[in-house]
Amino acid sequence: MLDDNDFHVGEVAAQERWQTTQIWDSARRTRLLMDHIPEPFHERISNAPFFFIATSDNTGTCDCSFKGGGPGIINIIDSKRLAFPDFDGNGAFMSLGNILKNHHLGMLFIDFSDGARLRVNGRASIHDDGPIKELFPDQPRVVLVEIDQVVPNCPAYIPRLVAVEEQQ
Repeated sequence: MLDDNDFHVGEVAAQERWQTTQIWDSARRTRLLMDHIPEPFHERISNAPFFFIATSDNTGTCDCSFKGGGPGIINIIDSKRLAFPDFDGNGAFMSLGNILKNHHLGMLFIDFSDGARLRVNGRASIHDDGPIKELFPDQPRVVLVEIDQVVPNCPAYIPRLVAVEEQQ
């Protein structure tokens, strides 16, 4: 569980400014701000066909990216660690380049069929070889995320979308 310092100074200032401090009482923080992935979320994350990742460089310049690959793109190692492959793409390495300079990242999982959302924030490392890389042996690199915070979000405002079967 996280402690009374769950929110940084800016978050507390915003909560005070817009009068939401009462919403984030100790019971709600205990229920909704976690330092691990609870077991009931493991299958949903493991079956996620995609996620969004946010990174920033050492100056704070941000980048947000879509990471796809179908179910199985995420390997949950344990409740405090997960890994995903870095598929070869355009070679810009915007996310990985940021991770090399600033290991903090955010991941957002959205299930558009029911609106479920889950944020995972943590610290990333890139593995070109070794046991973490072997989780996805056919991929050139694997990103390991050590989890700092997990926050489930309500399904409000998430559009319901239906997947279309790929046509050959």
